[in-house]
Amino acid sequence: MAMRWHCERFEALSASALYALLSLRSQVFVLEQRCVYLDPDGLDPQCWHLQGRGAQDELQAYARLLPPLLKGPQQTLPMIGRVVTASSARGAGQGRALMQQAIAECARLWPGLGIDIGAQAHLQGFYASLGFVPSSAPYDEDGIAHIDMRRAAGDPA
Repeated sequence: MAMRWHCERFEALSASALYALLSLRSQVFVLEQRCVYLDPDGLDPQCWHLQGRGAQDELQAYARLLPPLLKGPQQTLPMIGRVVTASSARGAGQGRALMQQAIAECARLWPGLGIDIGAQAHLQGFYASLGFVPSSAPYDEDGIAHIDMRRAAGDPA
């Protein structure tokens, strides 16, 4: 299935696009993964929102791109977060396509900088295949083991 990609600032999102991305994030993170947390964390208005849409214009994949320093002075690199693929789009390589597109968008928006992610630990191998290396010990976030990972600037996706 071919995905159409859109990367927009928060203020450029339509109400229906915003609703779709918040709904998808809640469907996966809150319902499927049973993480009870406030997903709208106040950072969305300062982020870029990468959306992968299917043939019927339905949101199939999404990632949030955080500019450097958004989370404070210790966050010197852009971050990719809230990486999610709809259950109907899984198993066909859409997660890899999403991450490749997110990496390309980060390189476009913040050239010459590496990228940080907070990955679910069980996906460490997947992210390693995209050039990310561990940069922290595993830690618990919302009941799920995570690990910080970093990708150097200019690494091929």
